[in-house]
Amino acid sequence: MQIHRSRHARGFTVLPNTLLQDRRLSYTARGLLADLLSRPDGWREDGRRMADTSPQGRHSVAKALRELAAFGYYRVERVRRADGTFVSETHVYDTPQVGPNTVLPGSGRSADGARDAHPLKDRGKEPSLPAQRTSPDAESGSGAGGRQKAHGAEATPAGPPDAGVGEAAALLHRVTAAEPRLRLGTAEAIALAPLVTRWLERGHGARDLSQALLSGLPEHVHSAPALLHDRLTRKLPPAPEPVTASAKQREHECAACARPIAHEGICRTCAGLDATPPEALDERARTATRGRALVRAALHGPRPSALAAARA
Repeated sequence: MQIHRSRHARGFTVLPNTLLQDRRLSYTARGLLADLLSRPDGWREDGRRMADTSPQGRHSVAKALRELAAFGYYRVERVRRADGTFVSETHVYDTPQVGPNTVLPGSGRSADGARDAHPLKDRGKEPSLPAQRTSPDAESGSGAGGRQKAHGAEATPAGPPDAGVGEAAALLHRVTAAEPRLRLGTAEAIALAPLVTRWLERGHGARDLSQALLSGLPEHVHSAPALLHDRLTRKLPPAPEPVTASAKQREHECAACARPIAHEGICRTCAGLDATPPEALDERARTATRGRALVRAALHGPRPSALAAARA
């Protein structure tokens, strides 16, 4: 297969490949989502008008909208105005958003009797995709999950991400939002959140992440999650060195002169322990007097008697 693309200067829309290649969605749903994302902000169009202006009928359009809502690309909110009336607001996303009814990748087949299931059409058919692989520990029962099953305990399903993981994933989304080559889905951002948390624990913020992740990008990024995983791991600054005993000794300051000292209180100078003895002061005074006499004798000319008396 050879792909032929044209370079456009206007009238085009940039979409992430994860959206266009999301095989959980039908081709009708993906085409409808691409059409909605190409519209300007504030565009008003309901499902009936979409169906009336397309070859598909209302049933196909309604089913596509339910698919987009189930996987986090489409959401309709009912907002109450100040005058008491209600209005519906529609939100369309180019990356799936996690919500209470959102189906994440790897959630499995639709249950029997589901809204979008076709029991007559799918009866007796097996899925064409390979089954999800399990780890060797889970298959042999030697891991933690195997020990729980051996005791008769059922494994609890994984719950929603905690607040720390959500904040790290949101920060990663904000940092990479300005670069189309690094667009991430919600599940991919959550998978990279522990690496972002390591940066935050070492005191680095959004500016440091932006400089490490966005600088020097290649022209073509084949896998944004793999590239971000490599940079978050390889460019992680070293942990700060622990405070040594000598550094702790310099934490105190003199209460009188604010000089750094190794203990609480005042320094030796302020305490009077470093005072000069009286004999040293007398010697300094005699030295200063002798020096001044030599300077005066040198300024007034060569007088051997004065110089001899000063040196004596």
